[in-house]
Amino acid sequence: MDASVKQRIETLIASSPVFVFMKGTKLMPQCGFSNNVVQILNALGVSFETFDVLSDGEIRQGIKDYSEWPTIPQVYLNGEFIGGSDILIEMYNSGELREQLAVALAS
Repeated sequence: MDASVKQRIETLIASSPVFVFMKGTKLMPQCGFSNNVVQILNALGVSFETFDVLSDGEIRQGIKDYSEWPTIPQVYLNGEFIGGSDILIEMYNSGELREQLAVALAS
């Protein structure tokens, strides 16, 4: 991966405690999986930032290389990759996501 793309990704991730790389925006998700993530974070009342990978091909491919995760959306919590749509749904349903967010956002 190009060093400048890696730097841009790291800057984006660092810009918010909860950061989501997704298709579309949090106001207009462009795929069902991205929409699931937005709905879960909104349901938990969490403030988060997003990046629309459809707007930038370098970031769209770069984030997959960066995380070694093949799909979008990707959710980062305090700079750490926690998963995509399916993982977030599982964590939400089990209560684990609420706990992790509470701990991460309290620090």
